[in-house]
Amino acid sequence: MYKILCSFALLCAMLVSCGGDTMRVMSYNVHHCRGVDGKIDYARIAEVINRVSPDFVALQELDSATARNNGKVCINELASATGMFASYASAIKFGGGSYGLGLLSREEPVAVRVVPLVSSGEARRLLVVEFEKYVACCTHFPLKGDDRVASAEVLCEALQGCEKPLFLVGDMNCCVGDPEQQLLARSFKVLNNPADATYPSVNPEECIDFIYALDNGYSCETLKSEVLFGDSIASDHLPLYVDVKFWRR
Repeated sequence: MYKILCSFALLCAMLVSCGGDTMRVMSYNVHHCRGVDGKIDYARIAEVINRVSPDFVALQELDSATARNNGKVCINELASATGMFASYASAIKFGGGSYGLGLLSREEPVAVRVVPLVSSGEARRLLVVEFEKYVACCTHFPLKGDDRVASAEVLCEALQGCEKPLFLVGDMNCCVGDPEQQLLARSFKVLNNPADATYPSVNPEECIDFIYALDNGYSCETLKSEVLFGDSIASDHLPLYVDVKFWRR
């Protein structure tokens, strides 16, 4: 009887481990698609995204119809080149257009909202994009530490009550162990490997780009975490992605 019970328990464990959904989540600060060689090249950024083939990619530092990008809308150029759906959040007016962040997704969103963050300098935003089975968030935190802490508080409050799996992705302008990261750690699990530096793209020194999962009743397991160290020219940040498995506890 004992052996039968053990076998049944093992079978249940195997079924649980085989369950859950998997996704590939990507983060990329694209520096308005201007590489470290000074060239604005949408195709170069799109090639990196297409090669990774994420379910969604969160993008920071996007120009929209600015003079320095010759009136081009970065998110639309990248959406066209990748065949993905585009969501955009303007943070500031700039160069005759705007400057902000966005998200490209394989699936069409069902809802989009923008949450202002706290910044004594350049305005910052949280872009929240809801899909049928999950929520994807993109952000770019302020430069000042006090502003980042205050923004982390606003962000956590804004995302309370979400009942779907939620992924937060962005350029956080801080490292693991900083006060704002400790605050986020109360609600979020880091999915990428902070030991892999993402900035600057040439001879990277620190990880300031992160992918998180909200702890709201779902378990998440990172299956793979990779920083694309070979893609150091297209932007001043390195792109990164994770393969994540998640299931309701």
